[in-house]
Amino acid sequence: MSMRRVVGGVTFANPRAFWFGVTAVTAGVLAHIPMYLMGSGNGYRLAGMPMDQTMILGMVSIAVGLLASLYGLMPSKGEELGKRASQFEVTTLDDAKITISHVGLMVTMAFAVTIDVMKPTTLAFVMPGMSLEYNLWSPLNPRGAIPVSYIALFAIVGTFLGSFLWGWLGDRIGRRASILYAGIGFIATSICGAMPSFEWNLAMCFLMGMTVGGMLPICYTLLAETIPARHRGVLMVLIGADIAGAYVATSWLAAALIPTYSWRILWLIGLPTGLALIALNRWIPESPRYLIAAGRIEEAAAVMARYGAHIKDLTAFTAMEDQAPDRWSSLFSPAFLKHTAAVACLGFGSGLVLFGFNLWMPTNLRQIGFTDSDALLRNAALLGFPSTLLVAWLYGGWSSRKTILLLTTTISVALLAFVVAAGGIVDNRFLLSILMPIPICGISSLSAVVSVYASEIFPTQIRAKGGGLAAGASKLGGVVIIALVTTGMAPPSMKAIALIGAASMTLASLLAMATLIETKSRRLEQLGAHEKAQTGDA
Repeated sequence: MSMRRVVGGVTFANPRAFWFGVTAVTAGVLAHIPMYLMGSGNGYRLAGMPMDQTMILGMVSIAVGLLASLYGLMPSKGEELGKRASQFEVTTLDDAKITISHVGLMVTMAFAVTIDVMKPTTLAFVMPGMSLEYNLWSPLNPRGAIPVSYIALFAIVGTFLGSFLWGWLGDRIGRRASILYAGIGFIATSICGAMPSFEWNLAMCFLMGMTVGGMLPICYTLLAETIPARHRGVLMVLIGADIAGAYVATSWLAAALIPTYSWRILWLIGLPTGLALIALNRWIPESPRYLIAAGRIEEAAAVMARYGAHIKDLTAFTAMEDQAPDRWSSLFSPAFLKHTAAVACLGFGSGLVLFGFNLWMPTNLRQIGFTDSDALLRNAALLGFPSTLLVAWLYGGWSSRKTILLLTTTISVALLAFVVAAGGIVDNRFLLSILMPIPICGISSLSAVVSVYASEIFPTQIRAKGGGLAAGASKLGGVVIIALVTTGMAPPSMKAIALIGAASMTLASLLAMATLIETKSRRLEQLGAHEKAQTGDA
């Protein structure tokens, strides 16, 4: 029986089931902590230790909790999105002033983006320690048999599949429910830090990837459908700057904690951060556009009232939603094909750089003699972080299209500089410190603006799927580059991976130049109407 509560648009389909699930998952994770603490006298090395009964019971508790919390979030019945949206206009959301509710949503989404991106970013900082503990092959441990990159490969395959799973979930159970369920996934997969065997680490990294794969586009989808159009671009990219902030936070934590608590502590941090996101749930409303499309008008009205807006009944209003059935194939229809191609190509290129060049940077720096690589990367991220503020202003105040082109060109030039200067990097720390912030913060900013662009350009019924496509393309780039490294086809050297990244960014820039349209300050409904006119359907 549905127990949905409507309090300012904050809803649970079944709150008892949801909170029982959160409690069960948390208890299951806590059951793994004793195993981690048992390694305190040995540098927290757990390799070869058997899993005890408490850990097994903890896994059962986590599985039960995940099922219960999903039941607590699932709508009472399937609701096809689309035709109801044609009877209402929600442009009053775009005319509303920024309120404390908007600020609360943006702060919460910024936090969600940060902890989401910290998960895959952590891979770069745990692989050196994992390669030594499990005797895996890496540039730091050339005598190992199994490549440590299998960890990254399993994780990135998980994120690739998760991108499409969460894209579907976001349009099926809603934006709010998907974000909260991903937060529970963050809690559950923190047990990766207590897994004693390499095989269990592979399994948990795959599941971790599944949970984080689609959080980012879902967050952007909710923001795009809630923030007024005139502020949307600047504020969403500014929140996306937390992708760079996540790198700063992760590198800082790695430099401060790994020497004492080993690489495992970076995974265990998922427990408190996931709980914090769940605790902030009152600041995560459901998207009013989604609610209207699903026929939940009362809830939509409650959300809009909270944000100083109201539903405007216009029976003559014809929305783009009628033209976009709630299925993946709609992304490849004539109305959206060019946007799908551009978003996919930009995402794929950014994934090659993020999971190729940036992923292997800590290992490559140590190999060429920089023993303080974690601190060096932290400083580079801090140095480049202010540029994300500039990117946010450029996207929202100058031009969304030109900002994307500027970013892809700048990253390409910087990567080509690494190719040319690779041999002299070890003797020129100043040159390294100048070049390093560009791929670290530049690719983070590009990932943010591509996700924002995808959340703007597709209509309500497939907006989460469009965001999932952008995330999935990025992860596919990661799958390709990590698979090449794992099979030995592309050595994980700084020069080789920089060259691959530069080529992909150049191609993405050329395609973007031919296909991107301007979204600055335009209502989501106006963007849909533009595509109808372009395809002759208006």
